[in-house]
Amino acid sequence: DPAPCLQVIRPEPCGVCGSRIRFGKAAIKCRQCQLLLHPKCREQCPSPCGPRPRHHAWPSEGVLADFAPPMPPLVPTLVVQCVTEVETRGLTETGLYRVPGTEQLVREWKRRLLRAGGALPALGSVADIHVVCGVLKDFLRGLKEPLVTFSLHPAFLRAADIPDDAACGTALRHVVSKLPPANRDTLAFLMLHLLRVSHSPDCKMDVLNLSRVFGPTLVGYGSANPTPLAIMEDTPRQCKVRGFPRCGLCPGHCQHPHPPSLPAQVVARLLSLPPSFWRGFLGTEQENLVPM
Repeated sequence: DPAPCLQVIRPEPCGVCGSRIRFGKAAIKCRQCQLLLHPKCREQCPSPCGPRPRHHAWPSEGVLADFAPPMPPLVPTLVVQCVTEVETRGLTETGLYRVPGTEQLVREWKRRLLRAGGALPALGSVADIHVVCGVLKDFLRGLKEPLVTFSLHPAFLRAADIPDDAACGTALRHVVSKLPPANRDTLAFLMLHLLRVSHSPDCKMDVLNLSRVFGPTLVGYGSANPTPLAIMEDTPRQCKVRGFPRCGLCPGHCQHPHPPSLPAQVVARLLSLPPSFWRGFLGTEQENLVPM
């Protein structure tokens, strides 16, 4: 429900494209949700509109709950929008999440999204989908605490290290349920997304590759400032199976000459859990989060 054009008194970001509306330039503001945008961006304005968030911008850093919506599923809008964009036009890209986007563009778009708060600019104008992937990874990497919280980090490592697959799955389900609700819901949302990426033949990103990329981001270390000893302890364990180092992914003989790190093994084990387990945390609202 846009009002007539008005003049901007102080520079503000456009709620659609994220670019700054400069002083004295024309702008349109919605009467209902107060969304401010360029006149040229009017056709891209989401409809119907919804109430604006109470805050105008997210913090530059924080724990995941600081960015989560008030109602479940507690998945930050930034994560939902990045994943939706990737699944809309990125599942035919080789090396998705492995190929880096331009660092300057990743920083700029992350800054725009955080500044916009809940009224995120459209990502369709980002030409390179790897930039969108980079924004998602950088947002998760920049949290004060990984999705696998510091307090539960040892429990996740222990669960993922159980040799028996059934016992490992049971232990992981138990420890996932102990995560804070926002961390749990976002982890479930990301696991379903990464499974879809792994099933795309064009991406050439199987579970092992995705686990190597997201292990340090989602699991990380047991503290914000790990000691060199803690980092060494997260290197691959040489658990012998018939004379071969066991990586936790291969039955019997390990097929990987360089077993993945412990955080990567945790992510790989999480991706081995059935999708129905993850969907249970998102409920029927999952259909509103991302195309299936």
